[in-house]
Amino acid sequence: MRVILFFQFCIFFNFAQQTNVVDFKTATVDITINPYQKIISGTVQYTFDVLKATDSIYLDIRKNVHPFAILLNKEKVTYAVSDNKLWLLTNFQVSENNKLSIQYEAKPKRAVYFIGWKNEGKNQVWTQGQGKYTSNWLPSIDDVNDKIVYDLSISFQKEYQIIANGKLIKKEKVNDTLVKWQYDMQEPMSSYLVAFAIGKYNKKLKKSASGKALGQYYYPEDETKVASTYRYTKKIFDFFEQEIGVAYPWQNYKQVPVKDFLYAGMENTSCTLFSDAFVIDEVAFIDENYVNVNAHELAHQWFGDLVTATSGKHHWLQEGFATYYALLAEREVFGEDDYYYKLYQSAVALKNQKKTKLLNPKASSLVFYKKGAWVLHVLRELIGDKAFQKSVAQYLKKYSFQNVQTTDFFTIVKQNSKTNLDAFEKLWLQDEVFPYQIAKKSLQKNKTLRKILKHPIKYCKNQSELLQEEVLKNIASDSVIPLSKKIKSYKKAFGSSIKVRQTLSEVIKEIPLVLKSNFESLLSDKSYQTIENALFKLWVQFPDDRKKYLNQTKGIIGFNDKNVRTLWLALALSTKNYEHQFINERVQELIAYTAPKYHFEVRKNAFDYLKLMHFTNDEVLINLEEATHHHNWRFKKFAVALKKELEINK
Repeated sequence: MRVILFFQFCIFFNFAQQTNVVDFKTATVDITINPYQKIISGTVQYTFDVLKATDSIYLDIRKNVHPFAILLNKEKVTYAVSDNKLWLLTNFQVSENNKLSIQYEAKPKRAVYFIGWKNEGKNQVWTQGQGKYTSNWLPSIDDVNDKIVYDLSISFQKEYQIIANGKLIKKEKVNDTLVKWQYDMQEPMSSYLVAFAIGKYNKKLKKSASGKALGQYYYPEDETKVASTYRYTKKIFDFFEQEIGVAYPWQNYKQVPVKDFLYAGMENTSCTLFSDAFVIDEVAFIDENYVNVNAHELAHQWFGDLVTATSGKHHWLQEGFATYYALLAEREVFGEDDYYYKLYQSAVALKNQKKTKLLNPKASSLVFYKKGAWVLHVLRELIGDKAFQKSVAQYLKKYSFQNVQTTDFFTIVKQNSKTNLDAFEKLWLQDEVFPYQIAKKSLQKNKTLRKILKHPIKYCKNQSELLQEEVLKNIASDSVIPLSKKIKSYKKAFGSSIKVRQTLSEVIKEIPLVLKSNFESLLSDKSYQTIENALFKLWVQFPDDRKKYLNQTKGIIGFNDKNVRTLWLALALSTKNYEHQFINERVQELIAYTAPKYHFEVRKNAFDYLKLMHFTNDEVLINLEEATHHHNWRFKKFAVALKKELEINK
């Protein structure tokens, strides 16, 4: 009992103080992955310094990770596993370059995702450490304040590519079926940024102006989509190095699309993973492209990876900075109007939010991301470009590979600007209410936003594209404007750009007969969103022409979520006397899209349309049951709700 109590005291005493007691320096990871059994096995070897004498240190280790054969400086060491921690129990004295070796086996339920290995299509393995904990598959340190140089060696089936943090330094044959990929990192990072992706990929290699290798990975069948998917990547990279004033801090930069990703993207150090929903063709680029996510995740390589917030209270130092610099990159690519309009949209959203205190670990994503970006925008206006850029560069250089708090940044800003920022910090960081009137004054520095904020504005074809879109939205929602005047503006707008015509497809709820032919022309636009909107509205409002509309759009697939194709199938099956001979084939196609081999967004569309047609069978129900256990929480939530709804309506 005495030993147990002493051990429990050690756990309590050391838990919050480990970074003051021990400093883990390097981690050499050598693992083999069995995707069919979802098992990771191998060894991790750490070097560390003991800063203060202690009788225990720990690594984080989650359930389903089983350590064995643990050696400390080549000797066996007493250890215990408790409360998601692997405790090493011995008499540690102040010392340098200690060596710890852990053999282990893991069957992770989180943080590593095995996609497609039950004959479900695209076979992949990929990681997501942020919010999920790398300690689910690797004995490591969850505390973001402990930065370690991680070198990964991964053995896997020879026909697959492995991409990970750092530089690939060696590939070697393990046996007839396995190849080991060895990656080297030269600088430390927090463990949540450790990452790998495994799949069948090809790669295009670009070079930045500074000579950094930019690896753009893609599925072999998507080669024609590479240019549109990765458009402006080099331009953004070069812009950031110049604008930020600090060279990209890692050996290279890689971007890898993965199936059914949890988020839009994740900024793992030197190795961004992103949803393959952003792998797009030229037509889709105008509707939903990768540019903002691309820029956001790249900005994190400085803001989040190079310097990391000490805690959730200062999370805006990562997300606010990344959001702001992504806006700057988009301004470089798309122009000033785009920059100010996105600030305007976020200001409106923040205005309607009750709690927008930024230094709050429980703040919403809207606050961390959008208000954080606003802070930097107005701060730059207040102190000027020169002082702002100088401060950001000094901040990054001073705290490279370290952890930071908000005061660390503002102290540097105050020194360079010689400005008292007490009132600014209280208003923008501490107050709950978003200062919309100050934001509005800033927005009025842009000519287009001055007109939008003035409201109402008459429609004019000579206006900027953005202004035309905004005016059309206002016209459509204004119940006072007579329909005749609306139609007059709409007619002019149909002769404008694809983007303006897309806005028309969205804002016109009921198609006036006089605009029928104009609306029909939208079915030929190079915009999948426009085609989807127009097809549905025309099909609903003009039953006599349904077959014509279906024939015109028969072969269009749409985005990666097959938005046009799934809608087309639902409409074709709901159209009386339309191609009877293909009914069974089309029903089966729509049902097939609910299967796990397809991206969860395709599956969601298929489930939705089948529900609307009141059609389910055993195959649909089996696929729905599988979906209720999906790793993507949004899709899982949808599937659980749909299953309950179907059970209620039996």
